[in-house]
Amino acid sequence: MLVTLSTTYVPATDLGFLLHKNPARAQQTSVSTGTAHVFYPEADEHRCTVALLLEVDPIGLVRAARAGGTEGAALAQYVNDRPYAASSLLAVALGKVFSSARRGVSKERLDLVDVALPLEVHIPALSCSGGADMAHRFFAPLGWRVEATAVPLDETLPEWGD
Repeated sequence: MLVTLSTTYVPATDLGFLLHKNPARAQQTSVSTGTAHVFYPEADEHRCTVALLLEVDPIGLVRAARAGGTEGAALAQYVNDRPYAASSLLAVALGKVFSSARRGVSKERLDLVDVALPLEVHIPALSCSGGADMAHRFFAPLGWRVEATAVPLDETLPEWGD
């Protein structure tokens, strides 16, 4: 699971101060579902992009479920849909990795907190009940431009939907 956040604010690398993540180094954080990797695929004065890549550990998910005392069917440890519940797993990882940023403070650059940065959020694949229209209805009133393309779950089985 991947999400990127980009800005063209100058200097664009100021994004690192707001997110409390140094653009010069990759970071890893353990989350309840695996490992969250934060890195900057591009970081210069004119454009900066931070990426959060969530590496889901399906075996860890099974162990966590067992530790909680919830034994499922015999095959449940091998067949589960948790690694594919992208939106909730990604939301948890975003919350943990960027918890300092969510407080809305920047120790080094106090002035940045009140600056309206041009932002671009890119999520390559995400389930959206209600389809692209629902995403437009949520985000367009906030001033966001939404570009969403429905992708078939399986091109050979169109009855499965997008």
